[in-house]
Amino acid sequence: MLELNVCIGSACHVKGSYNVIQTFQHLIEEKGLNDKIDFKATFCMRECQCKGVAVSINGVKHHVTPEEARAFFIESVLPAVQ
Repeated sequence: MLELNVCIGSACHVKGSYNVIQTFQHLIEEKGLNDKIDFKATFCMRECQCKGVAVSINGVKHHVTPEEARAFFIESVLPAVQ
């Protein structure tokens, strides 16, 4: 099972973590991946200085803006699931 985490710490909240979470949840539902992705919100990932919201896929950290969330999911999350 793929582990997908989105930071909801203060800095990431301001950068749009709620919108990233909403986009990811919608895509997980749309693609029927509830049983393949362990999706969680987590507190600070210590990536506050970076642009975008901190997101980790199986422990590997990335930075995603709300505008990039859909493309990131399709390009990075989906290949890791299949």
